[in-house]
Amino acid sequence: MTQGLRQRGEEPILDVRELTTVYAADSQLPVVAVCDVSLRLGGGEVLGVVGESGSGKSALALSIMGLIGAPGRIVSGTVVLKGRDLRQLTTREMDSVRGREVAMIFQDPMTSLDPVKRVGHQVAEAVRRHGRALDGRQVRRRVVELLEEVEIPNAARRADAYPHEYSGGMRQRVMIAIALANRPDVVIADEPTTALDVTTQAQIMELLHRRVTALGAAVIFITHNLGLVANFCDRVHVMYAGRLVESQEAQHLFAQPVHPYTEKLIACIPRVAEGPRAPLPFIPGSPPAGGAYETGCAFEPRCHVGHGDALCAAQLPEPVMLPHGGSAACHYAAARYAD
Repeated sequence: MTQGLRQRGEEPILDVRELTTVYAADSQLPVVAVCDVSLRLGGGEVLGVVGESGSGKSALALSIMGLIGAPGRIVSGTVVLKGRDLRQLTTREMDSVRGREVAMIFQDPMTSLDPVKRVGHQVAEAVRRHGRALDGRQVRRRVVELLEEVEIPNAARRADAYPHEYSGGMRQRVMIAIALANRPDVVIADEPTTALDVTTQAQIMELLHRRVTALGAAVIFITHNLGLVANFCDRVHVMYAGRLVESQEAQHLFAQPVHPYTEKLIACIPRVAEGPRAPLPFIPGSPPAGGAYETGCAFEPRCHVGHGDALCAAQLPEPVMLPHGGSAACHYAAARYAD
């Protein structure tokens, strides 16, 4: 693991400030998918973003990539990549940035890959987009090289196969090859191990970690799997109802979670020692359907600490700085950390 930016004193490669994304159909109330989110990412750093479905993780990733489609739109904030605010770029300029400076690994390779195109052709498209000077033979050589780098066996032959001829794990390897084809500075991995068995998940994460380490790329790893976060991430951002509710270095977050939501998420990790018949832990209730709250703590109705508390119900908690450099947006953060 790398040290945090605060300790290294480095300027971030990616600096997102107060980003807010809203989905608003004409006949419906707007849904705030991402609310006032800020994050900083240094070279070689792996940032985990965790939270339940609907917490805003994927919307955050798409907002950074400039891929929010109607009826969604970014209403405020900046996304600065190596000193340039991506929100100020034209569509054509942004097209040249995606895949070359910042790339994304999508969560479902079966729907992300074109079923009627050979795998090698799809990898070649990524190579050609930012390497137009290459001739056909050079592109083919680079495609095989990329497939070998992600450990596809018999890469030259398998390049001519179709996605349905690959296993789920192999399709995810192809997605990693496409994302890393042009050696980006930042890689956003959105649930890259979804629907894979535990062994394959570990293999994919080990592979991704080796490849991005070799490139020196920074990674935003979006996932539900806190076990993978503990093993592969330097820092962790916890999202709930579109907001960041806690941010800590991974070692501190798992040792002493401060926000009650983070505590409950960690408590929900299944533990083998409890036996196969032990009931699976869960967080009662459901996340709010309307995105971020404007007043009060969104987690208050489900919270084992602040449920029924007048302050939690009425006032949005501000982030409280923690001794190790992290923060937690909870009215009881200081008292909980002291305990």
